[in-house]
Amino acid sequence: MTRIKICGLSREEDIASVNEAGPDYCGFIIQVPRSRRNVSPKRAAELSVRLDGRITPVGVFVNAPVELPARLAEEGVIRMIQLHGQEDEDYIQRLRCLTDVPLIQAFSVASREDVRRAKDSSADYVLFDQGAGGTGRTFDWGLIGSLDRPFILAGGLTLENLTEAVKRVRPWCVDVSSGVETEGYKDQEKIKAAVAAVRRMEE
Repeated sequence: MTRIKICGLSREEDIASVNEAGPDYCGFIIQVPRSRRNVSPKRAAELSVRLDGRITPVGVFVNAPVELPARLAEEGVIRMIQLHGQEDEDYIQRLRCLTDVPLIQAFSVASREDVRRAKDSSADYVLFDQGAGGTGRTFDWGLIGSLDRPFILAGGLTLENLTEAVKRVRPWCVDVSSGVETEGYKDQEKIKAAVAAVRRMEE
């Protein structure tokens, strides 16, 4: 069964949309000023409290001080941590000393070597993306090959290619962001359609 995560929520309307659609996970991009989907820790807390309890909130961080994701996890603002920068094994181990929530480590995939590096990560899950994330572009899914650990597929997933991605790549979870937006904002109908497309694959 493939799960689905809707990433980059920043408005009350986004929360209402995911609450109605019912994805497995949703992502808040926290304290990453270069992202147009960036939210402050305080804003993430305000949005998270409105979230349906069946949806797991994920905090997405880029080279943040290790104390920040740990604090938000311990406060219950997020229930998973996604590392999307250059965090290394030392960072992951320090984080594990502060919180026991599941960790996701993201890898930009340009070659099979990137996938091999992901195999060695001690994070609970790895995520494969193209570039720095939020680019709306896919990468060569064939580079993933056979992977003996759960992974999340991200990067350029849209309503047009989501079903193909699940069939071809068989990820543990798909992560959709710009693919469910219209003019830069989350689109309720697209979110519902994306979740429905993934759920149909379970039938």
